Amino acid sequence: MDLYETIRTRRSVRAYRPDPVPEESLKRVLEAARVAPSGSNRQPWKFIVIRDPQMKEKIAGACGGQSFIAQAPIVIVACGRDIDYNRGGYMDRYSMLVDVSIALTHLILAARAEGLGTCWIGFFENERVKGLLGVPSGWDVVGVTPLGYPQGDPFSARSSRKGPEEVVCEGSFKD
Repeated sequence: MDLYETIRTRRSVRAYRPDPVPEESLKRVLEAARVAPSGSNRQPWKFIVIRDPQMKEKIAGACGGQSFIAQAPIVIVACGRDIDYNRGGYMDRYSMLVDVSIALTHLILAARAEGLGTCWIGFFENERVKGLLGVPSGWDVVGVTPLGYPQGDPFSARSSRKGPEEVVCEGSFKD
């Protein structure tokens, strides 16, 4: 699958088959995250791979009870370290959110290329997830994603997105 097809057909998957994820696919997906760009090459991330059914249930509970998360054979929790970098003159400690988000996007697109489904979960209780996984002070959870083979074929479904005229400006900002 070419890159543009991968990007165009990526979907948020909320139903997973129990089939295990091949280790080679998981390695490629994690490698895609590992090699993602980051500001000044700081790489302020850690990716926690969770396979234990009980821990997946606890993580799903800390994500607003979204039970489909635990249905996937793997759950990945993306964490970021405070890098104290004032990107853009205003981001300060939140600069790591940009870097970890780039890496998590790489992971999600690589998963799609492997035929795997993901769903970027932004609704979670940071301190609760940190406590469950032993994430130390100075680190925060940036995102959670289930990882596995989707039920059905969500990749062929149409995705509603704003048109280019609504999101692209030429030369200067236009509302």
